[in-house]
Amino acid sequence: MTTASKREGESVKSVRQAVIKNIIESQIIETQEDLADALRQQRIKVTQATVSRDIKEMMLIKVPTGDGRYRYAYPMQNTVIFTEERMQRLFQDTVIHCDYSENIVVVKTLPGGANTVASALDHANWPEVLGTVAGDDNIFIIVKPKAAAKTVTERLTSFLQ
Repeated sequence: MTTASKREGESVKSVRQAVIKNIIESQIIETQEDLADALRQQRIKVTQATVSRDIKEMMLIKVPTGDGRYRYAYPMQNTVIFTEERMQRLFQDTVIHCDYSENIVVVKTLPGGANTVASALDHANWPEVLGTVAGDDNIFIIVKPKAAAKTVTERLTSFLQ
């Protein structure tokens, strides 16, 4: 890729991300597909992969709308406190299943829910959780020591009750 074409690509991305910012501030966007459709209505051609990368680069998160749904938004500057009750509600609304192998706990969520759940787990500051990696609908949680994987999985599963 030439320097000129790279700059052009960056310019297109900057414009697209500015439009995304405007869209999520003015509309309730629940899914990546909703966002892609809104961009197409603005005559911006995108793929699901492009939308996914933009969401990640812009650090968008899903927040409750107040009527049981979730929408994309910019993260608040202040850290959100996830009480046990709030964590349980998030899990009941988003998480499908939890399991573990060795020192990795895997959490399966509804599409688009993994980042919000992973962020909540990161902010929970559980000492046995080294970190999380979230995709669209799966989270890998690395725990230490290895024996803690079962305990963490049981704790997470209890939120589904």
